This record gives sequence, C-alpha cells and structure tokens, in this order.
Amino acid sequence: MFLESWKRIKKHKPSLVSFAILLIFTLMAVAAPLIAQFSYFEQNAEHALQFPNQTYWFGTDSLGRDLFSRILYGARISLSVGFFTAVFSLFIGIIYGSIAGYVGGRVDSFLMRVADILNALPSLLVTVLLMLVVGRGPLGIFLALGFVGWVGEARLVRGQVLQMKEMLFVEAARSLGLKPFRILFQHILPNILGPVIVSLTFGIPQNIMAESFLSFVGLGLEPPYASWGTLANEGWRAYRTYPYLIFFPGIVLFITILAFNFLGDGLRDALDPQSSKRV
Repeated sequence: MFLESWKRIKKHKPSLVSFAILLIFTLMAVAAPLIAQFSYFEQNAEHALQFPNQTYWFGTDSLGRDLFSRILYGARISLSVGFFTAVFSLFIGIIYGSIAGYVGGRVDSFLMRVADILNALPSLLVTVLLMLVVGRGPLGIFLALGFVGWVGEARLVRGQVLQMKEMLFVEAARSLGLKPFRILFQHILPNILGPVIVSLTFGIPQNIMAESFLSFVGLGLEPPYASWGTLANEGWRAYRTYPYLIFFPGIVLFITILAFNFLGDGLRDALDPQSSKRV
C-alpha cells in the first residue's frame, strides 16, 4: 500500500517540489544561529531602514535589525506553532472522535453535542480570550489555537471510525473476542491514517496563517518574540516608503502556505486515489 502511494506521489511533481521547499525552510530555521550573520534582536541605529544590499540581504528595520535574520528566527516560531498545534489538535481529535464513533449511542450523542457547542463559539474570540488568560507567548497561542482546532479533527476521525467499525475485518475481530480497545487502536485507527495525515498536512498551514493573522493585527505574539506575522505587522506601517519590510515576510509566508497546500493535495491523491477521480 505504502509502495503504491509513494509511486503515485512521485508522479505529483508539485508535491515533491513543495516538500523540498518546506524541508529547506525547516532546516534553515533549525540552523538559524549558523546561517544568520546577525542576531535577530541586535540593534544598530546607524544602519536603520537600509534597503537590501550585500551586507543586509533583506534590508534592515527601523531599529537597524537585520530582516533576513529576523525572518529566519521568526520561522522557528511560525513553523513550530503551526506543526505542534496541528499535532496537538489531531491528538485530541483522534481520542475524542474515536471514542464517540466506536462507542456510539448516547456517548456519541453527548460528545458530539459538546463538540457542537464548542464549534458554535466564535473561534477568534475564544482564541483571544484564552491568550489573555494564558499569555501572549508561544505557549499561549499554541494552547489557544489547539483548543479551537481539535473539533474539526474529532469530526473527521469519528466519521472514519463509524465507517470502519462496520467493515468485515472488524466484525471478525469482534467474533474472535478481542477487546474494544484493541480493536480500535490495532485495527481501526491504522486503517484511517491516510485521511488523518492529509488533515494534519492541511492543518499546519491553517495554524501558521492563524498565528500570523493574530500577530499581524496585534493580538498575537508580543516582543521580544518574532514571527512572520509580527514582521509583517511591523512592515505594514511603512510599506509605502519601505516596501521590502512587508514584502519579504509576506512572500516567505505565501510560499510556505502554498507549499503545504500542494503537499496536502499530493498526499490526498496518493493515499486516496479515488478522491482525484471524484473531482
């Protein structure tokens, strides 16, 4: 199965290019102290607001800080928030949706009504309120986005489990006397990994975009933390005079979101070839 999926994804060139781009961005973020010529917080008033040149590849901001270095270090927070928030949401969604879908009956009805209530709440308002309680640091935005993001994952997993538990191999496992916990985690969940992985791939850019939006409008991270959203916020204030301040963070964010979406499309077609035929 995995060999066939790999053969299909190899034919999806945009996915391979997107994966390479994301891998490069991730490695550059990890190796930021080795790549960056300057510290992300190092100020030099004499070199403030310099356009891109040989010394400052992406120019400098109003405090003389190297924009290229700040984008590299900002990638650490943006990518980390996007990835770990998506994994956290998926983890909660798998547990919640699996229990609701497999047990069924009143338990399923109760759990889904709770999910409906949480889903009805304005996600932006809930996120902002949670960040005010926990704090506007990486941990605060991680918990806030994770809290509002798991409901969709739970619905996805529940629907997949409802389909899988009616399959013949699950009926055979029940007839052999296997416990429900073992059936769920050894027979059902491994067979729904395809949609789960695809959902994770699409969830990461959604969380990156959510963090960037909150930081851009001034509701996200606070200094000294820097992300692509905070850099875009700083660049927006002077985009008419110094357009490079918003162009470089914006283009990096755009490429990252686009790459994740192309990668998700490729994984969806590879893990569920019928989906491409239905489109």
